[in-house]
Amino acid sequence: MFAERPGRVVGGIEGADAAHPDRLADDVAAALRASGRPAAVVRVVDYIRPASVRMEFGRTDTESYRTAWFDYDALDREVVTALRDTGVWLPRLWDERTDRSPRDRPVSAAPDQVVIVAGPMLSGRGLDLSPTVTLTMSEAALRRTTPTDAAWTVDAVVDHARTAAESDVTVRYEHADRPAIRTAG
Repeated sequence: MFAERPGRVVGGIEGADAAHPDRLADDVAAALRASGRPAAVVRVVDYIRPASVRMEFGRTDTESYRTAWFDYDALDREVVTALRDTGVWLPRLWDERTDRSPRDRPVSAAPDQVVIVAGPMLSGRGLDLSPTVTLTMSEAALRRTTPTDAAWTVDAVVDHARTAAESDVTVRYEHADRPAIRTAG
């Protein structure tokens, strides 16, 4: 799906943290690189907003998690649009652990570069990602597999999923070893 598209490709793998969309993106990128195509992964968590912004209404505010935690505008500007317009993109914008910029240098893309954006709640953010994959999990599975300290995020992810646009591929990801795949159309 990512490999068949010519030129520079900016796709997305969306899913709750419990679905580990970044792991799938890493595996896809590794397979692409093994086949000779340049590929990289950009994690939504590396485009998190500073703590002062994302925690303005508390550390566990679900509405803030859904609307203010991640800087989707910067992700669009520094990765999606930048890669397509200039061929130069920024791998990371903010380090959650240090609450500072990681000071990454912009990266020049190869003519056939693939960048996969991976993380929660990507759809409906104005990101022109293609192709797109969504890893879905039932609310019960999310509650069962989300670590206790992050359980408060489940409601935001479930609410977002109700309004999310359809992806090119939707994967029912209750069990990562037995995914059920549905393609759009």
